[in-house]
Amino acid sequence: MNPARSLTFGDLIREHRRSYPDGVALVDGDIRLTWPQLDERTDRLAHALTDAGVGPGDRILWLGQNSFRIWELLGAAAKTGAMVCPGYWRWAAPEMAFAVEDFDPRVVVWQDEEIGDTVRKARAELGADHGALWLQHDTEGPGSYEAFLASGAPEAPADPADPADPVDPDSALLVIYTAAISGRQSGSMLSHRNLLAMGASAAWMGDIGTETAFLGAGPMFHIGNYQFWGIPAFVHGGKNVIVRRVVAEELLPLLAAEQCTHAYLMPPTIAQLVALNREAGHDLSHLRASVAAPLWQGTVPTDTSRFTRNGGGEGRGYGQTEVTGFAVTGAYGGSGLGNAGRPGPFTAVRILDGQGEEREVGEICVRGDLVHLGYWNRPETNEERFRFGWWHTTDLGRRESDGTISFLGTTTRMLKSAAENIFPAEVENCIEAHPAVKEAAVIGVPNERWAQDVKAVVVLHQDSGPVTEADIVAHCRSRIASYKKPKTVEFVDALPRTKEHAKDYEALDERFGGGGYPGGDTLGAGR
Repeated sequence: MNPARSLTFGDLIREHRRSYPDGVALVDGDIRLTWPQLDERTDRLAHALTDAGVGPGDRILWLGQNSFRIWELLGAAAKTGAMVCPGYWRWAAPEMAFAVEDFDPRVVVWQDEEIGDTVRKARAELGADHGALWLQHDTEGPGSYEAFLASGAPEAPADPADPADPVDPDSALLVIYTAAISGRQSGSMLSHRNLLAMGASAAWMGDIGTETAFLGAGPMFHIGNYQFWGIPAFVHGGKNVIVRRVVAEELLPLLAAEQCTHAYLMPPTIAQLVALNREAGHDLSHLRASVAAPLWQGTVPTDTSRFTRNGGGEGRGYGQTEVTGFAVTGAYGGSGLGNAGRPGPFTAVRILDGQGEEREVGEICVRGDLVHLGYWNRPETNEERFRFGWWHTTDLGRRESDGTISFLGTTTRMLKSAAENIFPAEVENCIEAHPAVKEAAVIGVPNERWAQDVKAVVVLHQDSGPVTEADIVAHCRSRIASYKKPKTVEFVDALPRTKEHAKDYEALDERFGGGGYPGGDTLGAGR
C-alpha cells in the first residue's frame, strides 16, 4: 500500500491539528478539546494501547453512555489499526456478556453510573473476563481510563507519511451491533473508508462545514448519530457537542450556549424543547430544523440544505447500518417517483432477484465505498449476504421509470420503537428460553407516539404451572434490553401456521391488532 495514496481517520485528526489549530473539536460538559488537544490525547491513548498489547485487528469495547471518550478511542484505534465497538448501554447483563464473548476485546472501557450493576453482573457471568483489560471511564486513579491514557507517551506514533506498516484505510474502525435477524445481534464492521466517504457525501447533502456545531444527543451505538451529523462535522473540522443522555431541561441551554446548528433529536424531545423554551426564551437562531421541522412550530429556522429540501427530514431516503447510513436519498438527483430517491456518489444499487438478475422489483443490493466489511465473526452470514458481488440488504425495492428507487418493505419482520429496531427472532428466542414456554411469536402493535409496541403471543407447556404476563415481561427484562421486552402478552393454546408450517404472522396481526411496520418509513429503515 502506497501511504501517499491512503487516508485514515487518524490522518484526519493529524491534518485538522494543522488546519484548525484554534478550532474546537469536542465538547462534553466541562471538557473542551481543540483539534491539537484531541490529536495529543489520541496519540497518548494510542501509545498506551500499544503498550497494553493492542495492535492491528484488535478490538476495544465501550460499555457506557455517550462520551467524548468514544471519539478519542476511535482516534487512537485509527492510529493503531484497532477497532472500537460502542456497545448498547441499555443491554441487559446476558447481552453484555454475549458481546464480550463474541467481540473478544483486548480492552473494555466501562461506566459505573447508571449501568454499573449490569456491567458487574455481566462480568460475573463471564468469570475470568476473558483476559480483557477493564478500564472504568467515570472515575480517577488506578484502573481508570484517564490514568491509562496519561501513561502513554505524548509524541505522535510513527510518521504516517513513512510507516513500516501503515494502517489500512479498508480495515475496520467502528463496529455497531445490529441485525438480530437470526436471533442474535451481529457487529457491523465499518472501515475508515466507509466513514470518510459517508462524512463527505452526507456533508454535501446537509451543507455541513467547519461552522457546524452538532449536538450528538442520539445514542453513539446507533449509526444515525454518526451520519446526522457527527461524522460529517468531524470530517469537515466542525464541533461535536456530546451529551451523556437526553434530558430536555439540560439540552435547551446547551443548544443556545454552544450555538448548535444541528442536533440529533427525536420528536418527543423536540416537543419538550419547544414547550420549555416558551418560558426560558433561549436564543436558538443558530439551530436548523432538518428533521420533523413542523414540530418546532417555527421557533427555529428551517434547514434549507439539499437533505431537507428533498424530503430527507421527512423520511425520503433508504439505508441501514451496513451501508454506513443512507445509501439512497432524495438529496441525490432531486425529486422523483420513488419514495427513497437515488444512490449517492459512492454507491451503486441494483434490484436483484434470487438468481442475481436485475429486476424492476426485488431485493435492494448495494456496492461501493459505503458498504461495510461484513459482520464480525459471521463468515457464513457474510458469504450469503455478499453473493453475486453485491451486499444484500434483505429489503425489497423497486426501480421506478425515472430511475429513482422505492423502498417497499423488509423481507424480514422488523419492529420499530422510536429510533430502535427490534427483530422478533431475538425477542422470541428470549421468551422461549423461559422453562414454561413452548413457543412464542412477536408482533408489533401500533403506538401513536413510538411507532410500535412489542406484543408477544405465547404457548405454554401443558404441564407448566401458572405463568402471568408479568412473569414473561420480567423474564425478558433481565435478559435483553428493556426496550425490546413485550409491553403486552397474549396466551394461546397454539400458534397459527402457514402451509409451510411457519408461524403465521399475518394471522397473528389480524387477530391481535398488529401493524404499523416500518415498511413505509424509509427514514426509519436507515436509522
